[in-house]
Amino acid sequence: MEKKQNSIMEWIDRRYPLTVTWKAHLAEYYAPKNFNFWYYFGSLALLVLVNQLLTGIFLTMSYKPDAGMAFASVEYIMRDVDFGWLIRYMHSTGASMFFVVVYLHMFRGMMYGSYRKPRELLWLIGMAIFFVLMSLAFTGYILPWGQMSYWGAQVIVSMFGAIPVIGDTLSNWILGDFLLSDAALNRFFAYHVVTLPVLIVVLVFVHIIALHETGSNNPDGIEIKENKDPETGIPVDGIPFHPYYTVKDIFGVIGFLIVFCGIIFFAPEMGGYFLEDNNFIPANPLSTPDHIAPVWYFTPFYSMLRAVTVNFLGVDAKLWGVILMAAAVVIFCFLPWLDRSPVKSIRYKGPYFKIALTLFVISFFVLGWLGTETVTPLRTVLAQIFTVIYFAFFLLMPWYSKIDKVKPEPKNVTK
Repeated sequence: MEKKQNSIMEWIDRRYPLTVTWKAHLAEYYAPKNFNFWYYFGSLALLVLVNQLLTGIFLTMSYKPDAGMAFASVEYIMRDVDFGWLIRYMHSTGASMFFVVVYLHMFRGMMYGSYRKPRELLWLIGMAIFFVLMSLAFTGYILPWGQMSYWGAQVIVSMFGAIPVIGDTLSNWILGDFLLSDAALNRFFAYHVVTLPVLIVVLVFVHIIALHETGSNNPDGIEIKENKDPETGIPVDGIPFHPYYTVKDIFGVIGFLIVFCGIIFFAPEMGGYFLEDNNFIPANPLSTPDHIAPVWYFTPFYSMLRAVTVNFLGVDAKLWGVILMAAAVVIFCFLPWLDRSPVKSIRYKGPYFKIALTLFVISFFVLGWLGTETVTPLRTVLAQIFTVIYFAFFLLMPWYSKIDKVKPEPKNVTK
């Protein structure tokens, strides 16, 4: 039996590098031996991506991308398709959990300096994944064609109209019409089920290849590839990814699935944060909801959009809001060059960086909360204050990271 298996593997290996790939990316890929809790979220993001792809395929089998039938087709999935309610909730909950694990994955990179040399390109590829994920979430949010889907899309598309000269033309091109209608729904459906999923799968593949080329970062920020055993050529501070981290990741997957299933079966709407009440009402172009807000994972950036209330340099406040919101996302791409600290990890950085990162996290949560609330003068002022704190983390980083008092990095990884 063993000889037969070996002959089959040899036959495959002559035609496809299966064994070489297995060894390079799992069995003989050496990762730092001090990974901690924060290193679960990369593999969990891959798990959620697979969930979204599979459940999305099943949903498209019964969904109708038609303005007159889209909402009813979602109701049909929920009520009449066998286990349709489960698949729909797996997909809707998966969308929110995707952003949970991605935000935590990004936060881990910010804590331990995973964007620093030699991983600048790896970080930029990750940010490209984040941009595509946001587009994927937006197009998917429109498909149920409920009240919040329709009016949320109106708000987002109207932002393109604020661009001088080309704004109206660009909006019409995105919509395929002069207003949000059946043509736009069909376009967003095509983007959501074909274009963007293919793009994100390709980017994730490229991200993993880039990761394995540079090697994984670790909580100490030490490059384990620079300290190898002279006889074996194996990193002294590394262990094989398989079986050590595959087992560790399985433990993380079990914990994640407990939380994931708990939400699906007991609180799929999460108090209106995952699925809003207004989205259980069919889209009505003649009835505007009292309060229009995007899903929770967009609300920090939506707060920044609303925080700009004054025209400046002859430019409309709405356009400044759009620029500010876009800048809040794009500025992450510049982290590898903004951080001037001689060390990578927060373990060895000084109090300035730790205070700055803490204030950044607080501002992100406060802006997220403000984005879910109606506009009042006090909330507008708070949004402006925390928007300044948010951008100060990045724009002042070249200064405070350079003068911060750091601790010396150890020669070998610690626990």
